[in-house]
Amino acid sequence: MLKLIERLGPIEASQATDTLTLPYELRIRGRLKATSDADHELGLFLDRGPVLRDGEGLRAESGEIVRIRAAIEPVVTARIEAGLPLARLAYHLGNRHVQLALGEDTHGSYVRFPPDHVLEELAALLGATLERHEAPFDPEPGAYNQLGRTLPHSHDHGHAHDHGHYHGHHHAH
Repeated sequence: MLKLIERLGPIEASQATDTLTLPYELRIRGRLKATSDADHELGLFLDRGPVLRDGEGLRAESGEIVRIRAAIEPVVTARIEAGLPLARLAYHLGNRHVQLALGEDTHGSYVRFPPDHVLEELAALLGATLERHEAPFDPEPGAYNQLGRTLPHSHDHGHAHDHGHYHGHHHAH
């Protein structure tokens, strides 16, 4: 079994000796046994957290490089006019704390998400045209996790956490 232990970020297809195609639900895992597209046994031994992105390279202990591919899976693509309507759609769907892929193609801009009747109804109410189909799902990594990097995060909110408390003691005399 080839032990994949290091994330390389985006790589060219020519740099890889093999590929591993996974659906989104498996690309969020750091530990996984899988079979490569060339039928080799693989084991992922990676840090937890960052999603494996389509086109990302992984280095094995022995030096081989495997390129990740996003699998074709069921998705919903919501299309709406660019500008404020698209921003509003992305805001309201994102406010549901679901993973979203944002993109554009020859038909215009879109927001893509896994099938979910509640999200589909919300998108339709906001004026989006929905297409249920199969396509790669590679959602946005998020501002705090761009390209697998974590930005510094501070818990200092600019004020002390020691607050006075009034207990309203009343003494009758």
